Amino acid sequence: MAHVITDSCVACGTCLPVCPVEAISEGDIYKIDPDTCIDCGSCAEVCPSGAIIAG
Repeated sequence: MAHVITDSCVACGTCLPVCPVEAISEGDIYKIDPDTCIDCGSCAEVCPSGAIIAG
């Protein structure tokens, strides 16, 4: 299952550099491409607002 970014996202950008497959795209609320995500959980581990959860 791909991880997802919830409405708690503050668009801080902390998750972007840790994604090994560049599945995260920027915006008001960041998004994870479920077809690209490999479910490694790196983004969820570094998210300061706890906005990234297992999908």
